[in-house]
Amino acid sequence: MTAQDLGTRMERALKRVRVSTGASLAFGGPVNRAGNLLIERFDGPTLGALPGLTLDPSEGLGGKVAVMRRPIAVNDYFDTQVITHRYDKVIRAERLKALVATPIIVGRQTVGVIYGAFRTSEVVGGRIEDTVVQEARALEQELAVSAVTSTNGVLSEEATVNARLREQVRSVYAELRLLAGSVGDADVRAALVKAAARLVDEGGRSESVGSASLTKREIDVLTVAGAGMTNVQIAGVLGLALFTVKSYMKSAMHKLGASTRLEAVVLARRDGMIA
Repeated sequence: MTAQDLGTRMERALKRVRVSTGASLAFGGPVNRAGNLLIERFDGPTLGALPGLTLDPSEGLGGKVAVMRRPIAVNDYFDTQVITHRYDKVIRAERLKALVATPIIVGRQTVGVIYGAFRTSEVVGGRIEDTVVQEARALEQELAVSAVTSTNGVLSEEATVNARLREQVRSVYAELRLLAGSVGDADVRAALVKAAARLVDEGGRSESVGSASLTKREIDVLTVAGAGMTNVQIAGVLGLALFTVKSYMKSAMHKLGASTRLEAVVLARRDGMIA
């Protein structure tokens, strides 16, 4: 996993966080080997205080999240007692008030942190926190799969094109949902939401490129299986329970009409769904 790979994928996740939660600003960055969090990726307007900020381990919201390796939500950043207030001036300069942050963990190591932040009074626990955490978990699995494929050969040209198309569809979907939220006309807004819904199956299916019968999680499991890993190893890489991995594999095999794991991997590769 390269820094550029993490940054590019994080930017896409931040866009989805902002669209899904209505956050004023979604931001984040990588955690370096010394444990410092570098704030360098943004979706939404920043007032200039955050870009380039480096948080020390355990300091502020992000620094604590990186060390504790669990999400933290604060409805009033300046009043909370669960974090240090070393960076209050920066948060105040950005006019932020309510924030939720969650770590990105790959291979049992915190590699980054993403935030959803509001400039208005907001209860960020519950749905908003869950949404940010879900995006973090999805990003973790993307990075884990990317790490496996990068160490087991270069993606085929067809698989690379399909992956690029899927990312473009996700990006257009996020932009349409954001645009819909800014439109006052109810009919136009409904039309935009309907158009966005046609791009993706919000139940979690992969976008229609080639064969679209597999969910993203099923594709992840097959991708890692294609690197020669056992179910136990796949569970460790993707951060899933062994039972869940077996369930995804069984479902993928059924959809592909495969009688073995190997056959499922071969069929998925043939259709360009995995490398």
